[in-house]
Amino acid sequence: MTLRVTWVQPEDLVGHELRQASEDGRDAGALAARWTAAGGPPAPTSAGASETPRPDLRPLAEELLDALASLPAPLSAHEPTALPAIRASTTPRVGNRPAGRDGCTTGPPVPPPAERLPTTGLQDRLHAAWLGRAVGCLLGKPVEKLPLSAIRTLARAAGNWPLTTWFTARGVPPELLAAHPWNRRSAATSLAENIDGMPEDDDLNYPLLDLLLLQRYGRDFTTADVARLWLDELPAGRTFTAERVAYRNLLDGVEPPLTALRRNPFREWIGAQIRADVHGWTHPGDPVAAAAQAHRDAVLTHTANGVYGAMFVAATLATAATGTADVHESLAAGLGVIPPRSRLAEGVRRGIAYAGTEPDFDTVVDRLHAELGGYHWVHAVPNAALLAAALTHADGDFSRSVCAAVSGGWDTDSNGATAGSVAGLLAGHPHRLPERWTAPLKNRLATSVPSFDGIGFDTLAELTHTEAVRP
Repeated sequence: MTLRVTWVQPEDLVGHELRQASEDGRDAGALAARWTAAGGPPAPTSAGASETPRPDLRPLAEELLDALASLPAPLSAHEPTALPAIRASTTPRVGNRPAGRDGCTTGPPVPPPAERLPTTGLQDRLHAAWLGRAVGCLLGKPVEKLPLSAIRTLARAAGNWPLTTWFTARGVPPELLAAHPWNRRSAATSLAENIDGMPEDDDLNYPLLDLLLLQRYGRDFTTADVARLWLDELPAGRTFTAERVAYRNLLDGVEPPLTALRRNPFREWIGAQIRADVHGWTHPGDPVAAAAQAHRDAVLTHTANGVYGAMFVAATLATAATGTADVHESLAAGLGVIPPRSRLAEGVRRGIAYAGTEPDFDTVVDRLHAELGGYHWVHAVPNAALLAAALTHADGDFSRSVCAAVSGGWDTDSNGATAGSVAGLLAGHPHRLPERWTAPLKNRLATSVPSFDGIGFDTLAELTHTEAVRP
């Protein structure tokens, strides 16, 4: 039997790279014609490999991937990856005065260091954020990869629409379960009837790795330090999409940041965004520094909009972590650190605007899917737009935040996790999160990240707090 390593085999990457080329304005028509004429498959819709193996296409696939990478990218002027260029595209302010070149926010003024808020109560906020991230992730796990219509059908059949609690198979007709199967990796651990602690998920593995990153290397870590940590502590089989490609590139001797570029059609997907929480949590009141730290992490695997997703989330969380900002101020700070003419910034503004004027969230979701549904369901742009819409519509309410993020489809567990993280910070204390969400977690997290398996969220909050207050 042939071993198929998903997400990295060249013949499975060409379709994704052709799609990426169409999104960033590269003229790939001639190369696409060659791929089609050779019988090359389109991009797999949900999995990491096409249904039928085609190793015979590998030499052509490698040639086309390299040729696609050399095509001019018209959007690059508005969507840079280097941090100095990102900062140059924003209009920064610190306090009420214009900032220097190393500031980068167009959101609410960022207080200068002497005026930053004390960290009183921060450990409780971090505890709620860790719990919130787990809750939102777990809520979205069983419906990951399902289309929006299937999510709505399954929830309605269980009397759970609008979504207000965990998904369940109880009461759902067998024919619907057969037509819309739960995510096969998650169904045994993420439905209401079988949740027993927080199961392993990459949306929690990466925050653990970033906590370990700060413990080992401090806030001045480099992108190369992130790579070293991954090679030491992250099993390759626990990586997906851009992270797996970058891991492969490291093993091939490619050094960062080229690890994000070489034969990596997933470089603008959501992977860097799900690694951003710890960078925001440990910089309360300093969204600029949080975004810069997230950038150093993100460029190992991502470029442009993939990096902006991480910076946006980190800055949003850094602002929410103060305990004094509301969700709208937090989102504005997140927008302030990314290029305003980028597709991700435009998507976030769109999500906020729609959610701010439309009382029915399903209508907001339908509009976003109609306008951004051409992207892959794991791409950073539509998911950031949906995340911003969900948080805006929920107006800080925890349950509404995670339920809205998950009920909007696309990358359900990742969006739920980030929404839960933001809303947990805003709640301010674990006891302010409804018990129906937190009790099933049993203060226990499963993971393959060494030394963390079975750890409690209270302990994680303490460890994160130590890094947040470290001089």
